[in-house]
Amino acid sequence: MAAPRRGPGEKIEIRVCVNRSCNRMGSREILGTISDISPPEVTVKSCGCLGRGTMVGHCGTTARAAEVLAQICGGKRGGSEGGFDPWKNMEALTLRKKAEAELLERGNPADAEALLSQAVDLKPSGGLHLIYKSRSVARLTQGNIVGALEDTNEALKIDPTFAQAYICQGDAFMAMGEWTKAENAYSEALLIDPSIRRSKSFKERVTKLQEKIAAVHNSN
Repeated sequence: MAAPRRGPGEKIEIRVCVNRSCNRMGSREILGTISDISPPEVTVKSCGCLGRGTMVGHCGTTARAAEVLAQICGGKRGGSEGGFDPWKNMEALTLRKKAEAELLERGNPADAEALLSQAVDLKPSGGLHLIYKSRSVARLTQGNIVGALEDTNEALKIDPTFAQAYICQGDAFMAMGEWTKAENAYSEALLIDPSIRRSKSFKERVTKLQEKIAAVHNSN
């Protein structure tokens, strides 16, 4: 993994090598974990051979990845509130993964929401926007539209460029029958990440929205 050490408030890019040799040693898992526990000002990207940049460490395990991330971000285990604590972020990530399994694999949105609320209460310094996004989905699944919308707003406060949060926001507006607001939210997501256009689920959302808007126009 390569990246320079950052100063306070400085944006930084971390590159994780995923070439054949590193991939066999689990680099893609490391890439996913680092992405999940990094604060929004840290961008994590995959790359080939790390021939350029500053090499800060070899990460054979996710725990080692957390240690290296702490070196980069100046964090430490059990750091003061507001500081960077990647181990707390790892704990929150574990709760989020369990919650997503409850929601997607077992169909238990209430249990998923409870786990995600525990993760929020940890106040992780990285990945909190992802937790809010997941809790928004769990809440919307249970019909808690207001709570779902609140969570998307919290996610976007942390990371205004989080396209998936705008999609969840659009879903909440769709459930409220706020077609124009839903359209604006989906459009914002598309502006941030044009690749979403190719997503089957996004296409289905847009088609459903267009049908709703057409129905309103036809009724007038």
